[in-house]
Amino acid sequence: MKLFLDQNLSRRMAPMLQERFPGTVSTALANMKRSSDREIWE
Repeated sequence: MKLFLDQNLSRRMAPMLQERFPGTVSTALANMKRSSDREIWE
């Protein structure tokens, strides 16, 4: 399962979750800091 971490969570969490959840990324690192929840969900 791939996780997409909200901007309210530390972007430092993504690398820590990679082993268990490959492909996990933070919205901040995906250049989506100003995206709405709907845009992120889609």
